[in-house]
Amino acid sequence: MYPVIRSALRDLSNLPGWQTDRHIIVFESDDWGSIRTSSTEAVNRLVASGIDFMTLDASRYSYNDALETPEDLTALFDVLISVKDSNGKPAVFTAVGLVANPDFEKIRQNNFEHYYYEPFTVSLGRSDECRHSFDLWKDGLKMGIFIPQFHGREHLNVHAWMHALKNNHKETLDVFNEGMWGYVNSFYNNRKINYQEAFNIHEPGEVKVLEDVLKTGLNLFEELFGYRAKLFVAPNGPFPNSLEKTLAESGISFITQAKIQKEPLGGGKYRRVLHYIGMKNKWGQIYLTRNCFFEPGSPEKTDWIDSCLSEIKSAFKWNKPAIICSHRVNYIGRLNIHNRQYSLKQLKYLLERIMHNWPDVEFMSSDSLGELILRNKSR
Repeated sequence: MYPVIRSALRDLSNLPGWQTDRHIIVFESDDWGSIRTSSTEAVNRLVASGIDFMTLDASRYSYNDALETPEDLTALFDVLISVKDSNGKPAVFTAVGLVANPDFEKIRQNNFEHYYYEPFTVSLGRSDECRHSFDLWKDGLKMGIFIPQFHGREHLNVHAWMHALKNNHKETLDVFNEGMWGYVNSFYNNRKINYQEAFNIHEPGEVKVLEDVLKTGLNLFEELFGYRAKLFVAPNGPFPNSLEKTLAESGISFITQAKIQKEPLGGGKYRRVLHYIGMKNKWGQIYLTRNCFFEPGSPEKTDWIDSCLSEIKSAFKWNKPAIICSHRVNYIGRLNIHNRQYSLKQLKYLLERIMHNWPDVEFMSSDSLGELILRNKSR
C-alpha cells in the first residue's frame, strides 16, 4: 500500500469517537501470565517432527514467548520508570493478562475426558526461573507502572483443544506432551479454529460454556489481585457480542475491541461490527480501540519507532488518545535474551522520542482512560 494512502486511511480511522485535546499515551500489552513455549528444545523437537511453528509471525512467539521471569519484569520496569511524563509520572503498561493455564497432568490423568485449569501463579511456581515472578507483578502494580487487566481465563479455545485431544489428533497430542498448545495448524472437526482464539465458536451453543469461562476467570482475577477487572480484551479478536452482558454483570466497564470486529456466529460464519473509541453498548460499557502498534520483536521489516510515532501523530491530530498495542513477546528474554534486550532498547527510545515530540504527554492506564471518558464525554 502506498504511504499516502496508508496515511489517509489511518487519519480516516481516527475521525469518529471521543475527543480530547490532551496528549494521552496508553500502552496495552497482551498475553501476560499465559504459557506459550515450554522450551526452545521442545519447539525444535516438534518442528523436526513436521509440526508447523513457522508460518507468518508464529516463529517469533514460538522461539521467544514464555512465562515471564523476574528478570523480564525488572528490566521492563527499569525502562518504564526511566521516562516521566509532563506530570512527573512514569510510563505505564496495562498488563492485559490471563489468570489460568491448563493443568496438563490432571487432563492427562483423566484421559482427556475433562478439562482442568490452574491459576497462572501455580504455573509460575512450577518453574525455578519464574517462581518469584508474581512478586514482581505486585510490585509493578504498587508502583503504578504495571496494571493488570483481563484478557481471559486462558489464552486457549478449550472446547476446540479438548475435542482434538479426545479424538487423538496427533499434532495436538504431540504439542500437549511438550506442555504447550499453541501452533499454526489448529484442528477442530475439519474446521480451522486457532487454539489461541479463546472465544471463537464452532456452534452457537458453545456461548453458554464461555459464560462460565468469563465468570470463573473474572472471579479468579479478583482473588489474585484483590480488585475486580474493569477492562477486557478478547484473545486474538473473535468474540460473540452476546457475552458482553456477562462481562457487564461481572464488573467489566471497558472493552478494547478492533475498529472492525470479526464476530463469530458459528459454523465458520462471521459478521463485521464497527467500533470507535467512546462508543457505548446497551450495557453501558465503553469501547476503546487501538490506533498504534509497537512490536519491535516482529520479523516484519518495519521501523517500529517511526511507524508508531506516525500513528501517535495521527491520533493526536484528530484529538484522540494514542492507544498502543505491544505484546508481551517483545519483552521476554527467558528463551532468547537478545529478544528482550533489543525490544527494551527500542521501547526506551520510543518513550524518549514521544517526550521530545510532545512534552505535554500524559501516560495513563487503559482503565484510567476509560474512567476519563465516562466522566467527560467531550474532553
